[in-house]
Amino acid sequence: QVQLVESGGGLVQAGDSLRLSCAASGRTFATYAMGWFRQPPGKEREFVAAIIWGSGSSYYADSVEGRFTISRDTAKNTVYLQLNNLKPEDTAVYSCASRGSASDAFNYWGQGTQVTVAS
Repeated sequence: QVQLVESGGGLVQAGDSLRLSCAASGRTFATYAMGWFRQPPGKEREFVAAIIWGSGSSYYADSVEGRFTISRDTAKNTVYLQLNNLKPEDTAVYSCASRGSASDAFNYWGQGTQVTVAS
């Protein structure tokens, strides 16, 4: 199993920045990719960003392209999401997830961290 713990959320004003962290433990040797998802209250969860663990290749949703950056620290088994120029529509619970292989879905999830952007 892989355990994921997010941190770094909070209440900010529009235009502010945050950096979210997700620390992984357990069977991290089996990790193929990690990603960030978000779920506003009352809405479905949506993809935000992902990173291939070995290569560092990253992928982003159109809605955050150019504002958010995903990165990893392999020595710390930690993935980050830098959120810049935050907008009220970015308000959501942000969760990190782990994927075991290229053919697997994201099957391990953290508890999530709340990001609230005031208008």
